[in-house]
Amino acid sequence: MARPVKKSPEQWKKEILDAAQHLFLDKGYEETSVSDIMNLAGGAKGMFYRFFQSKEEIMYVLGNQMFLENNPFEEVKKRSDLNGLQKIRSLLLLNQSDSQRNDLNRQAVPILKDPHILSAAVKENRRILTPLWRDLLEEGIKDGSIQTKYAKELSELLPLINFWFMPSVFPATQEELHHKYSFVMEVLTHMGLPILDDVTAAFTEKVITDISAKGENE
Repeated sequence: MARPVKKSPEQWKKEILDAAQHLFLDKGYEETSVSDIMNLAGGAKGMFYRFFQSKEEIMYVLGNQMFLENNPFEEVKKRSDLNGLQKIRSLLLLNQSDSQRNDLNRQAVPILKDPHILSAAVKENRRILTPLWRDLLEEGIKDGSIQTKYAKELSELLPLINFWFMPSVFPATQEELHHKYSFVMEVLTHMGLPILDDVTAAFTEKVITDISAKGENE
């Protein structure tokens, strides 16, 4: 009789993440339990807790993993036909075109009520996104498409704006979210980063509607 194949910790972690991603997208985060994840991954619940403290943590880890696997910053960096400002506008569209990651992000809105998850998310955004934003801003300044003396400050601010739009962090109605968005666009334009155009404005309505709906359901 053949012995069962022993899986490495790395393989177990990957299979648990794969199972969680499949179930979150198929059933939804709230309807998925740790037992469901481990039944699909083929292991006991104790194996889950060797790698993750909670279902909330695995959702957070999944969001980071899906971003790095389909990093829109890397995509726009390859575009020699765009200047710095155009790359930033293209980046925003690419970010919203990743439907699976955006679905998970919307499901993750409520878990940001947990101060530990929120703190970890802020730190990770600052660590990963701030340098990426800084590179694009510096490129735009160099080619003349962005007129600002606040590249460092903007690169630190931009990763934090998403949290301000989360109703679980800063409660807001749909109307208030639209007002916040107008405020942010006006501030960025004043700071030399006019990212709003007809295309970005078009998908903003859907994004705000989705965020509002998720916040109201919780």
